[in-house]
Parts: sequence; structure tokens; C-alpha cells
Amino acid sequence: MAGRRALRWAMAAALAAALAAALDNGLARTPPMGWLHWERFLCGTDCAAEPRRCVSERLFVEMADVMAAEGWRDAGYEFVCIDDCWMAPARDERGRLRADPQRFPGGIRKLADYVHSKGLKLGIYSDVGNKTCAGFPGSYNHYELDAQTFASWGVDLLKFDGCNSGSLELLAEGYRRMSLALNKTGRSIVYSCEWPFYLRPVQQPNYTEIKQYCNNWRNFFDVYDSWSSIKSILDWTALHQDSIVKIAGPGGWNDPDMLVIGNFGLSWDQAVSQMAMWAIMAAPLFMSNDLRHISPEAKWLLQNKEVIAINQDLLGKQGYQITKDKSFELWERPLSGRAYAVAVLNHQEIGGPQNFTFSLTFLGNGLACNPACSVRQVLPVSRDWGVYSWVSSLSVEVNPTGTVLLKVVAL
Repeated sequence: MAGRRALRWAMAAALAAALAAALDNGLARTPPMGWLHWERFLCGTDCAAEPRRCVSERLFVEMADVMAAEGWRDAGYEFVCIDDCWMAPARDERGRLRADPQRFPGGIRKLADYVHSKGLKLGIYSDVGNKTCAGFPGSYNHYELDAQTFASWGVDLLKFDGCNSGSLELLAEGYRRMSLALNKTGRSIVYSCEWPFYLRPVQQPNYTEIKQYCNNWRNFFDVYDSWSSIKSILDWTALHQDSIVKIAGPGGWNDPDMLVIGNFGLSWDQAVSQMAMWAIMAAPLFMSNDLRHISPEAKWLLQNKEVIAINQDLLGKQGYQITKDKSFELWERPLSGRAYAVAVLNHQEIGGPQNFTFSLTFLGNGLACNPACSVRQVLPVSRDWGVYSWVSSLSVEVNPTGTVLLKVVAL
């Protein structure tokens, strides 16, 4: 426990330090929010056999329709993002990327116009190497041309993958060149990178440099529709929090990957845990699910205004793990207005609900509830817990693999 307390103080010192300069494009001042096709729809290209599941113009038009009509846009989910497999197998005669003509008959410009007409923004995908991860044309040796193409189409976000780059030097050069090329177009395009993920097997990423070029960046493996995947992301984040938490902030965010809530692999408690912990981590919120067919419970959770407000808090500080024992993890995130978000995660996968008791002096280096504070539970259900003093303790009952998310406001 003493070691964890020392780590907590070290984390607070790091958070108090001046943050590195972010990419100077004025974008992503809070974590971006939207919908991304990959985890749910993968690289489906057979529209004859699976017309509602293939990566096509129809999929993104229908998703934009639902996002505009059913409260997703109004909740803050503004990007409709295309991932890999949208392209034709080869560039056109001028060397430009082009959409698959059968699956995107109107082209990307027409799709972007439609998405914009719904009050939404369009995201697209490319790769730093000569091929995308799925084998379609990559942007290597075409960075400036591709940036100009995306801008001419009205694209608002680029997810830039790191497959087939050839070397770490070419990887870094490609990420830098595409960043500069996007800014040179004059169009506001959020730049989503996977740079540190592809570096980490060989060398420690220079996050100060990465933040100067990227609006958000992936550090870890792709998310899967399973609790083991969510848990591995949380474990990795806690293990590396000393190097990644301090760099996150307005204009540049650590990206733990997509929200898979509303699919097939998570229980209700696990879905609550993903939503709560992504809010604590100040993570980009990109859903990958089928919004045309989603349960009322998943919709309620994903559109929960209090959780989204925590995620989008303007102070822009990422949360971190304070302590962990054999059953529980305690995380906190500093918020604006002398507030903290607090998450209690029960990582046991056996038995029933258990109680975790902790002193409020443990939060915010003793400042979160000094001399008193109000406590409100946000998840799994919202309710006020009342006013507590600095020396009070809280006892929280949490289901296995579940999370209780609290907001503590100093009085």
C-alpha cells in the first residue's frame, strides 16, 4: 500500500507539471466521439451475400441516419468513421486513392456531403505503409497526394494505421509527413495515429513528439468483443500509466480503442465497466456496433449524459489507478470545478457482489473532500449519496467484473 501511495503522489506531481505541446490544429480539445465500423463489421466486402453487413456506402448512410435521428449526434457522437477495406484494389490513373466502385458507387465526396447534411462528420482510413493491414493500397510515397485527396472529399478525420511500414524510421517519417500534409491542406482533419503501438515492441515511444503530430494515438492491441480484451487494455494502461497519463490532454489523447457495448461479448456489468473506465481514461469514444439494432439498455449507457460529461471534462486530465488488491481496483480522474471522478472496479470473476471500503482522504492527495464533499453515484445507476466529511469512509458494493462510477465534488 505504501508503494501505491508513493505512486499516487508521483502521479499527482506529473499531472501538475506542464503538459507537452499538442498538435497545433485546434482540434480534439476534448476526446473525439463517434462511430467506427471495424470491430463489428471488419472487412466485409461481399455485398451480394451480406448487404447489411458489408463495408459499403449503404452501411455508412444508414448509420448516419440513425445517429442523427436517435440521439447519438446530440449526445456528442459526431464522427461516422470508415475503417479499412473501403478502397478499390488499385489507385486510379492519376495515382489517387479511390473507393471501391461497386460498394461506394457515389464515391467518398458524395458520402461526405450526405454525412455533413445530417450534422455529422466523416472519418476515413489509410496506412503509413505501402499496403493497409487488409492489403489495400497504403499511403507510402503518397502522403501529400492522399492528404489533398481526403481534404477535397470533405473528410474530417483520418485514422492512420501502421502496417507494412518497412522500418521504424519509415514509420516515424510517414506519421510526421502525413500530419504536416493534412495541416497544409487547410482543412480541419482530426489525425488519429497508431504510431506508439507499432513502436513499442522495439522501443519506448517518445510521447512528447507523438503528441506534436497526432490528436490521439493507440498504444495497445485491437479491442475484441470480450471481457478478457477489456481487462487486458485496463491492465496495460495501469502498468504504463507513469509514461502515458501525463502526456494526455486537450488536443492529444491516449486511445484504448473502440467501445464494444451493444454487441455480443459483454455482460451488463462489463458494459458498465467499459463505459465507466473509458470516461476515467479520457478516452476517445468510438462505438463499433450496429446502431440500427441496439438494445435500449446499451443505448441508455452509451448516451448517458453524466458519463459523457466526465469523459468530455474540459480540464482534460486522464485518470489513473490509485490502488489495486486481490479483488478491487480504485481509479480517480481530476475534473474541473474541484471535482473528481472515482471508479471502483471489482475484477473478480467468481462469487457475488463484494464491498470495497476506502477513506475519502485517499482521493486527490487528500484534497478531493477537504473539508467536505458531495458524492453522487453515476453508474450503474445514478443517485445522490449525500455530503461527507474529510475523514469519512465510503463503502461501495460492486458486482463481479462491474464498476461503480462516482463523482466527488469538494464543498
